[in-house]
Amino acid sequence: MFVHIVFFWLKNPEEQANHDALKAGLDSLTGIDAITTVYIGTPADTRRPVIDHSYDFNLTMVFADKAAHDAYQEHPLHLAFVEKCAHLWERVHIYDAVS
Repeated sequence: MFVHIVFFWLKNPEEQANHDALKAGLDSLTGIDAITTVYIGTPADTRRPVIDHSYDFNLTMVFADKAAHDAYQEHPLHLAFVEKCAHLWERVHIYDAVS
């Protein structure tokens, strides 16, 4: 299993239109067949010192293996998402894990 976890920080988080546009872009990724499981979320209302809730959106995807992940990276829907939405975020952190 290959897990791809992405955190997004918007350039202008106070603008609802930016939230809506990024959410729509993230939703467009769910149509990629290489993905086994996908979750799109926002920070939970949990406040403990060890929790980072500074991000605006989280994308968690599970793939069967690294080859499926690599296919996703080159998929036209993923490339279109980056082209259409990259101007919305100021920072992205990605964590990949395997089991």
